[in-house]
Amino acid sequence: MTVDEKLISRLEKLAKLDLTTSEKEKLRKELDDILKMVDKLEELDTDGVDPLIYVLEENNVWRKDRVQGQIKREETFKNAPDSDGEHFKVPKVIDIKK
Repeated sequence: MTVDEKLISRLEKLAKLDLTTSEKEKLRKELDDILKMVDKLEELDTDGVDPLIYVLEENNVWRKDRVQGQIKREETFKNAPDSDGEHFKVPKVIDIKK
């Protein structure tokens, strides 16, 4: 793939950018460098190398689900500005006008 003016213009349009000539040239050079790096990586011999699935050796370390750190309902509403004993009462936020 070559990074030319047509590709830069297309990317500029897709990203909804308005690049100057110097910015376009800088972008072209940076994209060209990225593609060269990818080409260099493709030269590596990866035959017999398993794909990396997990970064760590651990696999599916699960913990037991358990309830902890609960407080009583009375304590929950003790500092509430307004409640009915089961729910917090808050001011209406959305006003739908017809």
